[in-house]
Amino acid sequence: MRFAEEPAAILARLDELRAADAPTHGGHVLSYVYDSGLAELDELAAAAIRAVQPVNGLDPTTFTSVAVMEGEVIAFARDLLGGDRDVVGSVTTGGTESCLLAVKTARDAWGVSTGSTGGTGSTGGIPRLLAPVTVHAAFHKAAHYFGLTVDLVPVGEDGRPDADEFIARMGPDVALVVVSAPSYPHAALDPVAAVAAAAASRGIDCHVDACIGGWVLPFWSSVEPWDFRVAGVTSISADLHKFGYAPKGVSVLLQRGRDRQRAQFFATTRWPGYPVVNPTMLGSKSAGPLAAGWAITHALGRDGLAELAASCERSTVALRELIGGIEGLRVVGDPVGPLLAVATDAAAPASAQVDPHHWADQARAHGWLLQLQPGLAQTGGITLPHTTHLTITPVTEAALPELGAALVAAADEVRGIPAVSAADVLGTLPPALAVGLTAADAQPLDSETAFAILSGIGLLSSGSGALPDRMAPFLALIEALPAPLTERLLTELVGRVVEPR
Repeated sequence: MRFAEEPAAILARLDELRAADAPTHGGHVLSYVYDSGLAELDELAAAAIRAVQPVNGLDPTTFTSVAVMEGEVIAFARDLLGGDRDVVGSVTTGGTESCLLAVKTARDAWGVSTGSTGGTGSTGGIPRLLAPVTVHAAFHKAAHYFGLTVDLVPVGEDGRPDADEFIARMGPDVALVVVSAPSYPHAALDPVAAVAAAAASRGIDCHVDACIGGWVLPFWSSVEPWDFRVAGVTSISADLHKFGYAPKGVSVLLQRGRDRQRAQFFATTRWPGYPVVNPTMLGSKSAGPLAAGWAITHALGRDGLAELAASCERSTVALRELIGGIEGLRVVGDPVGPLLAVATDAAAPASAQVDPHHWADQARAHGWLLQLQPGLAQTGGITLPHTTHLTITPVTEAALPELGAALVAAADEVRGIPAVSAADVLGTLPPALAVGLTAADAQPLDSETAFAILSGIGLLSSGSGALPDRMAPFLALIEALPAPLTERLLTELVGRVVEPR
């Protein structure tokens, strides 16, 4: 057959597009990507994906390779996370799907226990999801999708919630409590044992979000118990495409008890087609990520994962010491795992302080991509400072001399420069737009107005879809403006980036 375009030309175009991406290997992007540094693993994953390319993961009774691979991945994860034979699970397409399913399962179980099959209690109340302020945004998404109220427990300056305050908020309307191992924003390990025990005594499910820590914390030094060895933990999510080094997207959701896990499923025979039985959100799905994750777990085993985790730990300790020695910066709290959050050292003189967002932007100019995080005014708690996030991977160790020099140089270059003021950013907009953003009775933004604002502050000035080199101004707006407004602007940003040009 004659193709509309020659395959060689299509692949050349893809190479051209990929050249504009942030680098996925070598450790220059300290978020989003998890590079083992082992080219053999990349080749193994690609070969595994190719081997199952036509397979539909919808039906493991037809494509029995899916059943075998999923069972072996779950068995490996269960052993790694301290589970016994009562722990079962599913392979999902990523951490968000794992978290969604954990919430959906708990909501339905709570509805049954309170005399309702519709996800609300017999008194018509709305179930509550209880979690720290630092819980991953996926749980906000799950609550939005499945009709729960999110009740957020404030965290301290170290990013960790107080166990007593957490427990005091538990009540009969709580369908699920969530704790993180560790939390993404500050790498804080939540008080899992205390919270899980209190939840169990009240008949409440307890989920441990170990999406980022599940495949590395089992090998980390001096970590308090957090997995299925803790009584009261009913489910755990852990992403293979993070520190399991598999391609996106593959995660596991483990549940304690078959009956609990079966409530996760959707099944129907109420149509004239084939019987539908879905353990996860998707029906038809690629078996590729599963095959890649399965192959990598077999290749690395526990010893290989432990070796890579040890490299991450050495690099994390080294970076923590390096950043601790940079005047004007500080590492937040007592991080657990290969993550760091870095804030301004407010104890330093103003002339010596380093704003973490200016620092991150300047590090980008040196070829290193750090992740900017906004501050947050907690309800009933302290205001969390804005920070810069670093995820450390096995390739970081070889890059430490170059990375360390760049981080020190970037700090020297922005030391003493005040944080960006939201008022200054708004001052770059036409007065009508600026007033519309700050007015108490501001109307919801339509697409064209949102686009005009994004263009006015320089976020959509490029036709490539890439963000500008300096993100500190936009993060200042996220901190200062109401959340619904910034969420609308971000929605417009992402929507415009992928629109046809």
